[in-house]
Amino acid sequence: MTQQVIKGFMGIQIKATNPYSKQSVMLTPEEHKLYIEIKQAEFDEDYNAMQKKLSKFSRLNASAFMVLLD
Repeated sequence: MTQQVIKGFMGIQIKATNPYSKQSVMLTPEEHKLYIEIKQAEFDEDYNAMQKKLSKFSRLNASAFMVLLD
């Protein structure tokens, strides 16, 4: 997974890319951490944890959720 970290007037932003659509969004460090946890839970087949984290992510950043995880 390739990452790009940008520090600007809005703080630190991390670029995340959907591996299937190749669309990218900028995430806060908190959102990025949650995104990684969701992908790890998916890999581990821990679907209960994944669903809880998906729900939280969709409330934090709905537009990024639609690009990365929907």
